[in-house]
Amino acid sequence: MRKYDKGFKEEAVKLSDEVGLKQAAAQLGLPYYTLSEWRQKRKAYGDHAFVGSGIHRDAPLNENERRLMKENAELRKTNEILKDALGFFAKDRKK
Repeated sequence: MRKYDKGFKEEAVKLSDEVGLKQAAAQLGLPYYTLSEWRQKRKAYGDHAFVGSGIHRDAPLNENERRLMKENAELRKTNEILKDALGFFAKDRKK
């Protein structure tokens, strides 16, 4: 399996936008499905479509996922406050 650098992938996708997917794949000597996959990644991830080695790309979160993550963070914070309060009152009862 060949590895292609980020710059090559970006230029290949731009070329495929200009001349079409099949023609760009033929000109570059790439399999059609490879170039098609790169286009799908660009559509899904935008500027973060082609990451380098060691860099992780997170899928973009939709509005519902963002809301749930915010709610989860608030619930964790509330839970910590309640744990602290329980410890405070439990210490008071032991005396």
